[in-house]
Amino acid sequence: MSSNSWGQTLITAQTAGSALTAAAAASCLPPAARFTFPANYLKVGDRFWIRAAGIISCVVTTPGTARFDIRVGSAVVFDSQAMNLNTTAQTNVPWFLDVELTCRSIGNSTNATFIGQGTWGSPAVVGSPAVTAGGSGEFYLPVSGGVVVGSGFDSTVSNVFDMFFTQTVATGSMTLQQYSLSFMT
Repeated sequence: MSSNSWGQTLITAQTAGSALTAAAAASCLPPAARFTFPANYLKVGDRFWIRAAGIISCVVTTPGTARFDIRVGSAVVFDSQAMNLNTTAQTNVPWFLDVELTCRSIGNSTNATFIGQGTWGSPAVVGSPAVTAGGSGEFYLPVSGGVVVGSGFDSTVSNVFDMFFTQTVATGSMTLQQYSLSFMT
């Protein structure tokens, strides 16, 4: 039976994010692109579709790994896990991220949870065909292969939705070029 609903874009990035080069996790969203959930906004079954794109660079000798995590407040509700980067140097090559989160539970304390999965593709991933060959590799997320419920948070209070990026070595960089969050009911 239809619920007579539609997808709605909640927020987009009007500008590119900062270039991230440090090995520590940092928000890759411009401040204006962080969505604030009002208190008691969620219901079980709500779905969020996160689509993001940007550019990434990595070096030959120590490419390291890339990792995205999605947070509600300080709780990591989705973690891509570490994705190995290409041992062939890549400079400002594109990447695309698609993640779908489903609200599994709501409540106070740490009772609210999401479960999610998605894909990340880029010529910067290990084993990817050369950019000039028109190819890019893709990871199914989380890369551990196990789809798990993320950390819990309090949905009875207002929370900020954010996305973080970690590159395990500071020899590359990542810049978020476009970001949107779609709420599917």
